[in-house]
Amino acid sequence: MLDPAALNNKIAIVTGAARGIGKAICKRLIQSGAIVIATDVTEDELTKTVAELGVSASAKPLDVTQENQWKILVNDTLNAHGNIDILVNNAGILTFATLEATTAGQFRRLLEVNVTGSFLGLRTVAPAMKKNGSGVIVNMSSSSAILPNNGTGAYAASKFAVRGMTRAAALELGPFGLRVNSVHPGGVNTPMTNPQGIPSEQLNARYKFVPQQRGCEPEEVANVVGFLVSDHASYCNGSEIVVDGGLTAGQYFYGIPGAPDL
Repeated sequence: MLDPAALNNKIAIVTGAARGIGKAICKRLIQSGAIVIATDVTEDELTKTVAELGVSASAKPLDVTQENQWKILVNDTLNAHGNIDILVNNAGILTFATLEATTAGQFRRLLEVNVTGSFLGLRTVAPAMKKNGSGVIVNMSSSSAILPNNGTGAYAASKFAVRGMTRAAALELGPFGLRVNSVHPGGVNTPMTNPQGIPSEQLNARYKFVPQQRGCEPEEVANVVGFLVSDHASYCNGSEIVVDGGLTAGQYFYGIPGAPDL
C-alpha cells in the first residue's frame, strides 16, 4: 500500500529557506521523498543550508518581491523537472514597533515581502499546477492574523492579508485540482523572532501565558506543512492550521480554577 504521507519525487519550491521555519520545512519535505528547490534572498546562507540538506535540494536565489525572478525560477524548474507539485510561500519579515512608530517605508516593505511575495509565488506557479491538474500551495501566515498583539500591528496586517488571499485562492483554484491552505505559527524560536539567540529554556519561560507553557520549534511547524502537502490532507482546502500551543485559544484568568501556577 502506498504511504499517503510520502512525497516521492514531488517537486517542491520553498521560499525563505535559508534558515528558521523554511529550513525546517525543506528538511521535512526531503525526509518524505520530495525534491526541493530552496530559495532565499540571502545567497551565502542559502548555499550553506542546501549543502546541509544534501542531493535532494538545490539552491535558487530569489527576491520574492520581483516578478521577473519568479518567472525565471518557475521556467527553470519546469525545464529541469517538468512539473511543480508543491509551493510553500514561507518568506517573510517582521518589524517590532507600534503603529505610530512604524514608518510608511517599513509598512510598505512588510506588505511587499509578506503579501506581494506570496501573491507573486501563487500567481506564477498556479498555471503550471493547473496544467497538470494537481498541486498544493501553503502560505505562511501567523497567529497574529487571528489574535494580534501590540508592537506587531504592521506585521499582523500583512498576515491578515495572506489569510484572506489563501481563502480566495482555494475557491478559485480548487476546481482545477489545486489545494491552498495557510499555516499560522505562534512564538516560534527562529532568528527572526529571537534575534538575540536566547537559549530555548530561557525563551520558554516567556511563554507561560500559552497553554503549552513554552515556545514553538521550527520543526513543529514543518511537520504541519508536511501533512498539508501530503495525501493525508487531500480534503484540506482553504484551511487555516494554527500551530501556536494554544496562544489563540483564549486567555488565562488567574486566581480561579484552571490557570497554571505563576
